[in-house]
Amino acid sequence: MSLFGNPSDRLRNWYVRLDQSRREILLASTTLLFVIAIGTAGYRVIEGWPWMDGLFMTFITLTTIGFAEVRPLSDIGRFFTIFIALTGIGIVTFVAARSAQLLLASDRLRERQKMKKIDQLTDHYIVCGYGRVGQRLTEDLEHAGRDYVVIDQSDEEIEQLQDEGRLYVQGNAEDEDTLNKAGIDRAFGVILALPDDSSNVFVTLTAREMNPNVFILARTVDHRNRSKLLHAGADKVIAPSEVGADRMAQVILRPNVDQFLERVLRAGALSLQIDEVEVLPGAPLAGQTLAESNFRQQYDAIVIGMIDQSEGNMMRFNPNPTSRIQEGDILIVLGDPEMIRTLRDQGCTPAT
Repeated sequence: MSLFGNPSDRLRNWYVRLDQSRREILLASTTLLFVIAIGTAGYRVIEGWPWMDGLFMTFITLTTIGFAEVRPLSDIGRFFTIFIALTGIGIVTFVAARSAQLLLASDRLRERQKMKKIDQLTDHYIVCGYGRVGQRLTEDLEHAGRDYVVIDQSDEEIEQLQDEGRLYVQGNAEDEDTLNKAGIDRAFGVILALPDDSSNVFVTLTAREMNPNVFILARTVDHRNRSKLLHAGADKVIAPSEVGADRMAQVILRPNVDQFLERVLRAGALSLQIDEVEVLPGAPLAGQTLAESNFRQQYDAIVIGMIDQSEGNMMRFNPNPTSRIQEGDILIVLGDPEMIRTLRDQGCTPAT
């Protein structure tokens, strides 16, 4: 027995695994090749033409291109051409129709699979707009391991999202149906990076009405529209032009501080990052002071801030060792990404 089995058995098994549509296309394509071979040989035998002329005549007959006859045909040759046309054109039409149906079914299957993945998401982010800002945001979310769905209505942007394998919903973010498809009711946050402020305001109103608890971060092109977005329900409004100006001022006035923060925030040479970790109910750290928990020794991280949600998100910078960690507190920590994951999984999550 062959090491790889009988080739005919492998071919038979492969054919059996095909679905009905693919089998029909395969059989029709094989029959079409057979017709082309008969047509080429027929012109060779009946008319005495060279093989290439017979093949070309068969091809233009089956494809109905409409060129003139390659050479003058006898009556028998014309009857043979009619036979080739009646037989082959029907097969060509069948293969084209079945292939189109199969392609359409594949597109629908991919769409259903994509929507199924979106329906399974919880506490994810919805990024509205896939321009330069939206693309950068999705890269950062993916780098942080956060789930997200992109909403955009541009065919060009959708094609790019498909090529990149990102989850998306094609449509207008201002429509409730589009937001529903993106899972607005289960989302943790909505990030508005649409090109004009009026659209961002409208989406903010719609998203806030559909999910009163969702966190909404909005971009504004004109800083004068900041108050409109906040009144519409946005939790935070960012003006990229102002951020860019502040960053330039930081580089000029405090270059060493900027260099330090750039390394930390981008996890560069220091291999550190600033992150936030919520202390869940029943977590081992809940109820302990920073000194009692041996925080620095156990997690090799620095607590640079604590947010007490029970007191209206009051923030304490550089808490002292006697500061007590309570359930629901959010710790702003600086440390190695791996140690921060350990802190989140072992210190701030209830033991199972």
